[in-house]
Amino acid sequence: MTECCDHENHPDHSTELKRLNRVGGQVDGVKKMIEDGRYCPDIMIQIKAIRSALKSVEANILERHLASCVTDAIKSGTKKQQDKKIEEIKELFKKFED
Repeated sequence: MTECCDHENHPDHSTELKRLNRVGGQVDGVKKMIEDGRYCPDIMIQIKAIRSALKSVEANILERHLASCVTDAIKSGTKKQQDKKIEEIKELFKKFED
């Protein structure tokens, strides 16, 4: 696990737990649809909804990361911390390309 920022300024992502719990319920629903032999496009629509919900959670976490951890690094005036955060963001975008 990489260090984000100092722990007192670490963003709180707990608001995403409700959304993630909902996604878990949606995944369970898709499993049930498959077990019940539901129509393929109906299953695919539900999977797309799950993907959209996860992308929303991902975007919210990224936004908080930029607003707190990255902003803290920029404000620190420490070139090493700034460069580290820039590299981190570049790597994230590489990993999350669709």
